[in-house]
Amino acid sequence: MNKEARTIKALGEIVLRVKNMQSMREFYEKVLGLDIMGDFENIIFLRIAPNYGGHTQVLALFDESIPPDHSRALPWGGLEHTKTSIHHLAFAIDFADFQSEMERLQRLGFVVETMIHDWAHWRSLYMLDPEGNTVELVCYDSKK
Repeated sequence: MNKEARTIKALGEIVLRVKNMQSMREFYEKVLGLDIMGDFENIIFLRIAPNYGGHTQVLALFDESIPPDHSRALPWGGLEHTKTSIHHLAFAIDFADFQSEMERLQRLGFVVETMIHDWAHWRSLYMLDPEGNTVELVCYDSKK
């Protein structure tokens, strides 16, 4: 597909099924600084970035007690909630914040691993959220 024909413009949302809503909320809201945009019974929506075409880029936390196809009958029957293909979540940060963010997270007690991806000029910080999902903070390094 050529770039002119590409229809995807931005991330809409990522949804995680969570065991402990409070610890996950605290991590994504207080540690990573995402703003709460909606807090409902067993579901929390956090703003990742401004919207594109009226849809804010969102991380949603759904309590694992909610059936995967809770909102409508999906033709494929919903997700098998005991399995997932998610590898990790990545959030973009500024290069200027890379070192201070690593130090801040370490002070908070997180084990932070770093990696340089030379092929793309990216630097990354990796840590685990309270439920063991790998979270990456990535920035562009123009010097690489």
